[in-house]
Amino acid sequence: MKKIFIAIAFTLFAIASAQAQGYPNRQITLIVPFPPGGSTDVAARIMAERMRPILGQPVIIENVGGAGGSIAVGRLARAAPDGYTFDIGQWDTHVGSIIYKLDHDLEKDFEPIALISNNPQLMVAKKDLPANNLKELVAWMKANPGKINFVNQNAAAHVTGILFEKATGQKVQFIPYRGAGPAMTDLISGQVDLLVVQGAVALPQIRAGKIKSIANLSPKRSASMPDIPTSDETGVPGLYMSGWFGFFAPKGTPKDVIAKLNAATREALADPEVQKRFSELGLDVAAKADQTPEGLAKFQKAEIAKWWPIIKAANISATAN
Repeated sequence: MKKIFIAIAFTLFAIASAQAQGYPNRQITLIVPFPPGGSTDVAARIMAERMRPILGQPVIIENVGGAGGSIAVGRLARAAPDGYTFDIGQWDTHVGSIIYKLDHDLEKDFEPIALISNNPQLMVAKKDLPANNLKELVAWMKANPGKINFVNQNAAAHVTGILFEKATGQKVQFIPYRGAGPAMTDLISGQVDLLVVQGAVALPQIRAGKIKSIANLSPKRSASMPDIPTSDETGVPGLYMSGWFGFFAPKGTPKDVIAKLNAATREALADPEVQKRFSELGLDVAAKADQTPEGLAKFQKAEIAKWWPIIKAANISATAN
């Protein structure tokens, strides 16, 4: 009987090794947890375009919106661990989504592939809002209580709104959206007042004069947008929100397959054209040490250790829809 088990185990190992060696031999799906048009979607398409010739197979984008990206991440958790499905994760989906009732474990159900970028989060406003920075915004809110609405399109925005209320003593009216793309459309048209979003989706509209920047929610100014002052500089010290992108695969994906996806990711990130496009979008390419599976695992663990206590202490929760 022992020999039979050994033979079975050897056969399964041989099959897995053969599959890994032949990987990839068909198209790959990259899940984007938000609708088209947002920063996540834009970054995913840049990477998919560059990774296609490296992997020798099409990398197809699948947008799966809803519940702050947690629906898409649940789909990834249930996908076959064969390397043909992975996602572009971020703070909202792989840290902040604990505000939802999840059917997957953010720490145990995924295999890190690589950290892609660090992304400054911006607080932006509709063009005709009578405030140009956080100090002016708080003053206007005190004079006009109950009149500011705040887009809640993902976990990061929700947490930022709560932190803003606690830091300023002012209340906002949260308005739920399924993604940054639709939210930006309504911000430009003036239907909503405030939006927290990554520079990738905000910068083109700021530069076009269609919306205004209020603050960069980072401890220091970004090299990709040095003209936008931080929250510390503009009136609400310590109002920070983390932003980043990383690739994740389902738990159990073979290490050889993870290695191939990682190598393709790192080669894409080393491309000067990709770096240029990221910079134009306000995305800072991740440090090389973080572009490994181990680097992303360590980075995510640190983010969880930092943010989960804050989220739990604030008693922030939401219902997936």
